[in-house]
Amino acid sequence: MSRIDVHQHLLPPVYTRWLRSKGIDAPGGRQLPQWSPQHAIALMDTYAIGTATLSLSTPGTWLGDGAEAAEMARQVNEFGAELVKDRPDRFGYFATVPLPDLDAAVHAATHALDELAADGVVLLANTDGIYLGHPGHDPLLAELDRRAAVVFVHPSELPAPPVPGLPPFAADFLLDTTRAAANLVLHGIPRRYPNLKIILSHAGGFLPYAAHRITAALVAETGRGYEEILEDLRGFWFDTALSGSPTALPSLLAFARAERVLFGTDWPFAPELAVAHFTGEYDRYPALDAAGRHAIDRGNALPLFPRLS
Repeated sequence: MSRIDVHQHLLPPVYTRWLRSKGIDAPGGRQLPQWSPQHAIALMDTYAIGTATLSLSTPGTWLGDGAEAAEMARQVNEFGAELVKDRPDRFGYFATVPLPDLDAAVHAATHALDELAADGVVLLANTDGIYLGHPGHDPLLAELDRRAAVVFVHPSELPAPPVPGLPPFAADFLLDTTRAAANLVLHGIPRRYPNLKIILSHAGGFLPYAAHRITAALVAETGRGYEEILEDLRGFWFDTALSGSPTALPSLLAFARAERVLFGTDWPFAPELAVAHFTGEYDRYPALDAAGRHAIDRGNALPLFPRLS
């Protein structure tokens, strides 16, 4: 069977050179890995992945200069479009946008979706401490909603110093995604923009485990009904990247809608050793029957990416 990996990254050479020129060698606590389309396909062949939808990881393209961020986003998106044009069977891509520059982000998203055939957009959970779902994001989310876009939410570093000895990717990333999910529901995004198809990285961070506690807090904050808020939290899509463990996977499957769990690896920021470990744990998970595994591996992704049908 040909899996669809919704959480795999690309590192165009122009982008990695630019990051290093800014002194960024280990975003999120991981050294910038080696990447090429050939290495990606070799990895995919090893783990029965037919197609990977590629995205930038943190820090995206925003490093404080709006014009520079917009230009780098353009170059990355054009690189992704050419890659997909060359190998549409093996690759898709989520376009990157230069938030917090809202006008530039709207332009980048609409250009990529309308002209570059992007499969969706990637948005960081927070940019400069502003979390996804903030009212200032409404013009961008409205444009994405009009296009019924797929939105891939990837964590970034928390707007706080890391704990010494604990790299951000280990725990902070999971909290960052959880904060973004809760903030989206707090501001009513799933109901105001119902055409958005929002994928949360890494099984939604801590969301499946803490969903009822978060729901209780949001009920107190908003006055909305408990079941309504819980349903909004369950309405996201979730990928399995680094989350196939015998503790994370049961929590995810107990919480998420069965049709909204998607396969992911997080390669190459997750090295092949990690891909092998977590994919192996997922493959051995005894509570998944053949139909459930097929749905996660491929079937659930096809409504999001109909060109792969």
